[in-house]
Amino acid sequence: MNYIFYGLIVLSIIIGAVNGRLPEVVNSILTGAEKSVQIAISLIGIMAFWLGIMKIAERAGLVSSLAKFIKPVTKKLFNEIPPEDPAIGSIAMNFSANALGLTNAATPIGIKAMQELQEHNIDKNTASNAMCMFLAMNTASFQLVPAAVIAILVGIGYKNPTEIIAPTLVVTSFTFISAIILAKIMQKFSKPQENVENGGEE
Repeated sequence: MNYIFYGLIVLSIIIGAVNGRLPEVVNSILTGAEKSVQIAISLIGIMAFWLGIMKIAERAGLVSSLAKFIKPVTKKLFNEIPPEDPAIGSIAMNFSANALGLTNAATPIGIKAMQELQEHNIDKNTASNAMCMFLAMNTASFQLVPAAVIAILVGIGYKNPTEIIAPTLVVTSFTFISAIILAKIMQKFSKPQENVENGGEE
């Protein structure tokens, strides 16, 4: 990624020099750098406020309640895992935290869920169907409240930052469902793992 950004900057400078607009390019770079710092500083307050609200919601049991609500669906999606396995609860908690914008809380829960899924993985060198499904769900990142985007819009002075909630909900719902469907389709082409102990030995 660093090479890509470096290439874009160098290419911009070269094109600006060729077109005789190098001063404008340099001015844009400096102006953009200054504005990025201003936005970053302005995000501190709104992010602190929002994360505080979400932390209160988490301690009030909102995340746990949502996790319990979606746990039956989680069991269906991860039918290779025993219904009462701790991994199912961790997956539900991770999804709930992500949906509510608690990305800081979702990360350690997600890592724990992946570790628990690995315990059920016969081939330790290859991701299981359940692990791939979990990764697809996290990549799609369903969002009920896009806290980070709202904070950025507030930081740049957007007049109505909450109007992003509805389109974000529609888009992330579509991508989330699409990710699940594609993961299920790809599972049809994957080699099934033998559900036996000792790495598949009989």
